[in-house]
Amino acid sequence: MSKSIFSAPQFNDETAAYAFVEAHLWANGRVCPHCGVVDQSGALKGKSNRIGLYKCYACRKPFTVKVGTIFEASHIQMRDWLAAIHLICSSKKGVSANQLSRTLGITLKSAWFMGHRIREAFKPAGRQAPFGGEGGFVEIDETYIGRKKDHLPGKGGSHKHAVVALVERGGRMRSLYMPALRKADMQEVVAHHVSPKAHLRTDESMLYFGIDPWVASHATVNHSADEYVRGDASTNTIEGAFGLFKRGMIGTYQHCGVQHLQRYLNEFDFRYSNRSKLGTGDEARAVKALKGAAGKRLTYRTTGRIETRA
Repeated sequence: MSKSIFSAPQFNDETAAYAFVEAHLWANGRVCPHCGVVDQSGALKGKSNRIGLYKCYACRKPFTVKVGTIFEASHIQMRDWLAAIHLICSSKKGVSANQLSRTLGITLKSAWFMGHRIREAFKPAGRQAPFGGEGGFVEIDETYIGRKKDHLPGKGGSHKHAVVALVERGGRMRSLYMPALRKADMQEVVAHHVSPKAHLRTDESMLYFGIDPWVASHATVNHSADEYVRGDASTNTIEGAFGLFKRGMIGTYQHCGVQHLQRYLNEFDFRYSNRSKLGTGDEARAVKALKGAAGKRLTYRTTGRIETRA
């Protein structure tokens, strides 16, 4: 019988958990988050001192590896944070707040906030390379998520939220929450996220009319005429990715307010772009998410703001 990943020291011992996080976030030396000095600090020892507490010899301020990360100001054990990251990274359709609450023995409110903080770590840092940069095939499609009673703040009536996603065949995925979705918006998405060398493949929607000058080639399939593949023209890859996303949102998370939608999209993008087929297993995926925790701070108050992705 194979040994469970959760038997590893970082999931069972708090000191080992801090050491694991420090090894990945401070791989190039212990950085003081207050003044930025590297390796000019020492551990504070004593019965009253916390695990992983250091004092900077330059600015004389104390700090831990949690400062300036998604873990900052959290009272949840670091080993529980690592377990939650691994659970979310290894589950194709995500892990609900209720399940995190039961598994880790924390309150539902804490589990909900923890989930959003981890999704913040999935968000890419800085502008990413455009899709299809070496003349690859890029599929793009739109979908709508939400329920009839969902509505935008300040607006009445039913509303479903538009999502546009791009997939490199055999590569990455990038999904965007779109407050509005018109032809001009789609052209802006293509101009910003798709390389001029790419071969774009879409369906017959009028949203893509006039997009040809932006890419090397553009071919469509006519779904209304039951055409799904014609040569190298198809949107089957992106529709498969959308299917996984919707199964997760409907089956696991069940409901998502518009202010949180982009974070959920980031979560599914991260898992898809770092899937096993591309050589990234569960453990490596969790480590990559952990490294993404640095420099990303999310407070409970700011979770209510509508999240967007450049």
